[in-house]
Amino acid sequence: MKEELLKGSEHREEMIRVVDRAEQALKTWEVTVTDFFSPPVLVEVREKFAKLTELELLIWGGYSQAERQRIAIARSELPLDESQVELAAIDIAGNFLFDPATHRDFLGAILGTGVVRDKIGDILVLGERGAQAIVVPELVEFLEMSLTQVRSVSVQVRRIALSELKVRPPQKKEVTTVEASLRLDAIASAGLGMSRNKMVEAISAGDVRVNWKEIKQPSYNVKSGDLISLRGKGRVEVGEIAVTKKQRYRVQMTRFK
Repeated sequence: MKEELLKGSEHREEMIRVVDRAEQALKTWEVTVTDFFSPPVLVEVREKFAKLTELELLIWGGYSQAERQRIAIARSELPLDESQVELAAIDIAGNFLFDPATHRDFLGAILGTGVVRDKIGDILVLGERGAQAIVVPELVEFLEMSLTQVRSVSVQVRRIALSELKVRPPQKKEVTTVEASLRLDAIASAGLGMSRNKMVEAISAGDVRVNWKEIKQPSYNVKSGDLISLRGKGRVEVGEIAVTKKQRYRVQMTRFK
């Protein structure tokens, strides 16, 4: 099983860890759980494991739009539910009115305590009041003691229920464009509001993903349902595509900020 799943893997190191958990689940008849993974890894795991009928996967990160998620793996005969994906939420409270902190600041402060990235899920920044983070449960006590400062601000960390997470719905903007083709550079530049030349540069640099997979060809053809993301600039979902009388493509998109 291992070699088949690892063949051509784009995220070999992460896949090895998932396969090890899968083999453990098969041998022990117990539910095994991975650390947190990013969307590109989760997409590959879903694709690779889709053909394996003897295993079930449940991917969960604490709320429906979570990006970083853990994977529970079990034999297909065993029931799986979200409660088996162990997660904990923490509140990182401080007065950030005069020294605003970004997602990177909160992540850096947590990593600065010696915690590895794989143990941390999503971080929700709450503006001047601080942030909330999803972590593996065994980290909570350590962070309550060790995470005392973010930037110049003293913080208090306490465990909260997942139901207390202040998840904001993503900001959306509807965009419609008419293009001569469905090339990635054309659709992404229109959807994300930047010049075609800059988009070509971003694609060639590996900063653009389609359905969380890195695409380096500006000529790649997109289709309805594709999610295009540009590092640091948000993402756009391709909606309905219609052909006009002049044989051009009218593309509806939803941009997420």
